[in-house]
Amino acid sequence: MANPIGHWQFQTFVALFSRPYATAVRSRSSRKSREAVSRPDPTSITSDFVEKPAIQDEASEAHKMRTYKPRTPGLRHLKRPINDHLWKGRAYLPLTYPRKGHGIGGRNYTGKISMRHRGGGVKRRIRIVDFTRDAPGPHTVERIEYDPGRSAHIALITNNETNEKSYILAAEGMREGDIVQSYRQGIPKELIEQIGGVMDMGMIAAKTAWRGNCLPLRLIPAGTFVYNVGLKNKGKGQLCRGAGTFGQIVATQDNEESRSSPHIPVRLQSGEVRLISKHACATIGIASNPNHNRAQLGKAGRSRLLGIRPTVRGVAMNANEHPHGGGRGKSKGNVHPVSIWGQLTKSGFKTRTKSKSTKHVMVARPRSMGRKNKKKTLKLKR
Repeated sequence: MANPIGHWQFQTFVALFSRPYATAVRSRSSRKSREAVSRPDPTSITSDFVEKPAIQDEASEAHKMRTYKPRTPGLRHLKRPINDHLWKGRAYLPLTYPRKGHGIGGRNYTGKISMRHRGGGVKRRIRIVDFTRDAPGPHTVERIEYDPGRSAHIALITNNETNEKSYILAAEGMREGDIVQSYRQGIPKELIEQIGGVMDMGMIAAKTAWRGNCLPLRLIPAGTFVYNVGLKNKGKGQLCRGAGTFGQIVATQDNEESRSSPHIPVRLQSGEVRLISKHACATIGIASNPNHNRAQLGKAGRSRLLGIRPTVRGVAMNANEHPHGGGRGKSKGNVHPVSIWGQLTKSGFKTRTKSKSTKHVMVARPRSMGRKNKKKTLKLKR
């Protein structure tokens, strides 16, 4: 009679053939690609300061999402970005304050609902993020954290001279131990002496235009990808702050004509080219967490935990609750689509105030204005 297997043999069998609870979908060549790609040295960066994000299909390595074994219905369709580098502990409490008040439920100061579909959710603490980046000198990245108040990740940095901590928007690829610096107060004398005492824009860009550094737009070379872009000379960053967003510097002040101009053109992801003050700030790189829009919550309960309440169609309401309500069946009463306040919502209806200026927009973003639908109808007629 054969001897029964021992306890250690059984444990080895379970470890080899059991499937873990959470699995990440990866291809066979992912390990080889990770071994082949190494993190570049900041001192070896050439004219291509920030690489453009590759346009790849859904099955590529760049868009891998973490999926879960469907032990429950809520886990079957759950998909999350793979962010194993995030800090697992609590936030740095001196840079946070509690989120309280009836504004959580979408109410204004009078207590009336001004923003629908808001309310509930778990307790949060607001992170105080430094969008201005005025403090000069090198800063060390302590950790990358999740921020419940925004889609991008934030980085906790420490000033190497004063040991003062602050939160900034993290760039894609930024990790613990990286050194970032702000040059809004000007180029340090030590750096000018290193390049021979000459204000050569190419040499300055090679030393300063690294991922995570904050510079004025006039010091950033053309073609560089930036995020957290400001609009005023001494203001904070206002554009390209969401997850995976970026702008691109179209032209720099190379000749005398461009140097006399107070603005620099920046191309946004919508296709709009906008003139921004050359003294405004911008951070080199792309905003972190680019796969945020590919996540799936999997069940309605996770949406409620985020403070999002259900959205009810106007056709399903009563006549006294919505202009589309009432009647028999799924009919909105032969009226044009409007909001709950009676505002027209058809495509092409302009709601922008005519008094607002657009003098800083060089190239407007492309708009379909119903042209796609017209092309479809023409194809059907043919």
